[in-house]
Amino acid sequence: MALLNAVQAAFIMLFTGDPVLWRIIWVSVSTSVLGLLIATPFAIIGGYAIAMKQFTGRRLVIWLVQAALSLPTVLIGLLLYMLLSRHGPMGGLQWLFSQSGIVAGQVVIAMPVLLAFTLSAVQAADPRYAETAIAHGASRWRVMTTLLYEVRFGVMAAVISGFGRVISEVGCAMMVGGNIAGETRTITTAIALETSKGEFAQGIALGIVLITIALAMNGALMLLQGDAHAAKGRP
Repeated sequence: MALLNAVQAAFIMLFTGDPVLWRIIWVSVSTSVLGLLIATPFAIIGGYAIAMKQFTGRRLVIWLVQAALSLPTVLIGLLLYMLLSRHGPMGGLQWLFSQSGIVAGQVVIAMPVLLAFTLSAVQAADPRYAETAIAHGASRWRVMTTLLYEVRFGVMAAVISGFGRVISEVGCAMMVGGNIAGETRTITTAIALETSKGEFAQGIALGIVLITIALAMNGALMLLQGDAHAAKGRP
């Protein structure tokens, strides 16, 4: 009965526009989107460059990118905390326990996902695309944009996966943001806090939002993959 009441209260909070709840959702979504927007262009260009260029230490770079996918977000939060703390090398920015600090964490978390997916997509592309563009006298920038367009479904999958990664993480947001009500409290940190207090209504409501976002992201990814298969099947 208690669980049923909590679920009922969760839906009431969602559909009555509870300001505290929707402020948490706004902070979480806005910081995740901003972090992704900052990381995406650098990661896509970096992934393309690693895939296309031969240089000393290339295998080491690829290994580090892939290894970074497995880094716990709480470890990333710890490293950023030390950098952004008052006595840290970046303490002058005053980003610790602020939304700017959370965005910085989202950028660091998203970067390996975007890099790895873009790298894989470019490596899997037909090399004739780049060769044809070069043969027609295309500039390096034109070659890059042509090849990235051909692997656009893979790049879109990278962006979607990156967004899912950053909006669902809790460790970094907790350590760098401080879980301050109305300022740096995100969906995941709020769920952790409310659950620890034994107050489940808000946690369930936020969980429903997070599940909805995850389903929407995966649905979009499935549609993109379907479009990619359809495009490959065309003559």
